[in-house]
Amino acid sequence: MAELFGNFSNLEIGHVVMWIIGGILIYLAIKKEMEPSLLLPMGFGAILTNLPMSGAVTEHGALTVLFNAGIANELFPLILFIGIGAMIDFTPLLSNPKLMIFGAAAQFGIFFTLGLAILFGFDVKDAASIAIIGAADGPTSIFVANTFGSNYLGAIMVVAYSYMALVPIIQPPVIRLCTTKKERQIRMAYAAKPVSKMTLILFPVAITIIAGLFAPESVALVGFLMFGNLIRVCGVLDSLSETAQKVLANLITIFLGLTVASQMKAESFLAPDTLLIMGLGLFAFIFDTVGGVMIAKLYNLFTKNKINPMIGACGISAFPMSARIVNKMGLQEDNQNFLLMHAIGVNVSGQIASVIAGGLILSLFAMYK
Repeated sequence: MAELFGNFSNLEIGHVVMWIIGGILIYLAIKKEMEPSLLLPMGFGAILTNLPMSGAVTEHGALTVLFNAGIANELFPLILFIGIGAMIDFTPLLSNPKLMIFGAAAQFGIFFTLGLAILFGFDVKDAASIAIIGAADGPTSIFVANTFGSNYLGAIMVVAYSYMALVPIIQPPVIRLCTTKKERQIRMAYAAKPVSKMTLILFPVAITIIAGLFAPESVALVGFLMFGNLIRVCGVLDSLSETAQKVLANLITIFLGLTVASQMKAESFLAPDTLLIMGLGLFAFIFDTVGGVMIAKLYNLFTKNKINPMIGACGISAFPMSARIVNKMGLQEDNQNFLLMHAIGVNVSGQIASVIAGGLILSLFAMYK
């Protein structure tokens, strides 16, 4: 009995704060249905992690074992990319290849934040790991931070996945600030050009080779993403494709959520450096969105057939959340303005661009690994 009540003496205000944060994540997952497969395990895991003397995060605790098995060796992010690749349909992008421009443009915030993080005193490997949060791509963030051996892996994991889940809250006001009502009402007709099955099969193979030649450090991420897509389009592995899209992706996402939460210990999560990383990650996220929108507006200055600049915001890697948000915003401005296919095209190009950006970061600063 003394031991039972003695545990209360180990309870600190930081633990209670983390319980509240965990409760908020659970609320957002259930009540607001914001990425429940990710936020629910993160929220519950945060509570597990911050119970005094929690057995879940001891040396041989369940969450520690998951971290060592799936994050320390980068297994979970790579496997998840197979599932994500199997979900992606590149047809809208291949029907309109110019959409790749906006996927590339939306990586602007990553490189801008890299310099800003260095100015704030982070060393290069930590600054590069923090900057990649702006891609809104959790697996890439983990891969880069782990490869660099960043001192802030836990904080980066938590911030990257939190912002991924908060895309519906963060992006709409940023998009509205960057566009006029008239621009948001621009209609874009969608006439899908036929894309042959051979093109769909060759595309993931070609992207893997190109990425390997120009950004060799990205091969693992790009390769697993493209392999998942190849499973989807090859036509002879339909059951495996369905498994990768649903069972595999959902299972790994749950494990990732719990594993990320194992790094949300009060003493490290509530530290000033972690709060600064959250601010820099948000900055990168916002400026990636701004970069995509502004390049779309610039594009409109030189073309007769105007595009809705909101689709530029989909160049971040939050697939398919960002595309859904832009489509919803278009319909709010004009109930006949259907932007989904254009937005999806930009969104999938952003998925590729963010992975390649991660590879470029690793290649540029390989000496710091």
